[in-house]
Amino acid sequence: MTKSTYRERLLALSNQLIKIQKPIQILDSIKWPREIRTEFFDHKFRRLPAVDAAFYQKQKPNYDVSAVFEALNELRLTIARELGKTDPLGLILQDTTTQYMRVISLLRTRGTPDFLMHSQSLYGSAKDHLCGDNKSLLELGESLCGIFSLPGAKHLNRSYPKVFSADDAVQRLSYRLSNHFGDGALSVVLDDGIVSDASAGGDKIKINKNASFSELDLQVLEVHEGWVHVGTTLNGRNQPWATWLSVGSPRITATQEGLAVLIETLTFSSFPNRAKRVSDRVIAIDMAEQGADFLEVFHYFCDSGISPSDSYTIAQRVFRGGMVEGGACFTKDLSYVRGFIELVNFIRTATLEGVPEILPMLFVGKVTLDDIPVIYEHYLDGLISPPEHLPPMFRDLNGLYVWFGFSSGIAQININNVQEHFSEMFRHIARLPPAPSPDCELS
Repeated sequence: MTKSTYRERLLALSNQLIKIQKPIQILDSIKWPREIRTEFFDHKFRRLPAVDAAFYQKQKPNYDVSAVFEALNELRLTIARELGKTDPLGLILQDTTTQYMRVISLLRTRGTPDFLMHSQSLYGSAKDHLCGDNKSLLELGESLCGIFSLPGAKHLNRSYPKVFSADDAVQRLSYRLSNHFGDGALSVVLDDGIVSDASAGGDKIKINKNASFSELDLQVLEVHEGWVHVGTTLNGRNQPWATWLSVGSPRITATQEGLAVLIETLTFSSFPNRAKRVSDRVIAIDMAEQGADFLEVFHYFCDSGISPSDSYTIAQRVFRGGMVEGGACFTKDLSYVRGFIELVNFIRTATLEGVPEILPMLFVGKVTLDDIPVIYEHYLDGLISPPEHLPPMFRDLNGLYVWFGFSSGIAQININNVQEHFSEMFRHIARLPPAPSPDCELS
């Protein structure tokens, strides 16, 4: 096969996948209406939300599920036949296609025990181990919860006043992101059907019309939803041949959310209370995987000092699509912790191995860490276009290299001995009371 023929076939197959998967909407298919929350609070947190298999069956998809599943299966076979069973880009495309087939299986089993099996196959389990490490996600989540619950974190959780309405947020984010992407590249719109205060999909950021925002919330949204989620979508759409990089199956979720959390960190946009929420979700998922019901998870977080409103949101994110009485849950929210840690380790290793130039490939579209070597190889031969939209620290890698170079060196120090040394200095310092914790439930 000539290079030209290969590229044309890759483009045709990529475009087929984009067309076939377009109607599949995971979060829209498992979302709960606002009335469920209202009823739960009206009953003083004593009754399980009225969500079961029959509830989900009423939420009929606007597409022929069986026809889409068969079309995906046929495409999977066609990719192997036309590109070969061992072609690296073809294998990525096949894996992406297979993931969408698993998504349909997930949605077919909403409200049943099988939902958990499909969710774990797509997003993993809290018992999973990190790449190259013997720690489980649960152990890491528990450790991070402890760190972000220390007195120092509580002192930093000063109250950021939520002075901006949803309309204000739309206007301000539109202005900020037009400076980053250019006018007309994306839209920011009001929405009343999302669980979180905001979320990104395609070239659009949705703002919950019932939410209000602080200046720090807007900064998080700008870099998390805008720079990362929308940025990688637009870069994927700029690909001349590998156009499927503009859409994201669950296989890329951990890398996407890891990038978003990393950019929050590198731009000093995040704060301890928000970081703790990410860790709390790991604990909630483990509880649900072990059989806890919605009430048990909700009250666990209430008893740990989290507001009923935020405790409900944590539990809702975990039980949407599953079984509120226990037995099945949605494990997607493991992606934040898993993605962040594995991405940091990936960047540190790329720095130490002397190949930092591969790092911008994280933004060429929707990719996994395992995809990067293949993507970079085809970037060098011209098949993959470089990312147009990059955060500043990935546009000029000098600062990023130094940051992760130092972090790699620091990681070799025995932190227990260092902490013991400095703790003597702080033992008699006056302790201030912790500031009130701000409410924040972004994506």
